[in-house]
Amino acid sequence: MLTQFDEKGKIFTNVISKKPVMVTIQTSTNKIHGEIYVRPNERIKDELDRSEQFIAVTNAIVYSPQDVEVYRSNFLTLNLNHIVWLIPDDEVHSE
Repeated sequence: MLTQFDEKGKIFTNVISKKPVMVTIQTSTNKIHGEIYVRPNERIKDELDRSEQFIAVTNAIVYSPQDVEVYRSNFLTLNLNHIVWLIPDDEVHSE
């Protein structure tokens, strides 16, 4: 990791702080449950609106259309064009 200092001693690094958010993502063919990472004080939508074409998902579980677990992965990248909907786990309410 490269650490830089300005003339006043302020520290700059290439590390971007992000917090994990548990989500369920529906694609056109599968459902994915895992963690995505969002910068502090920003919304998930802000992360999805960035210029990157892919989003990282960690601790991912991929389900078939019949809700059968297909596989698990510590890390996968998902093309944003394939997301139909995404919901944070803390927004899910069952009645």
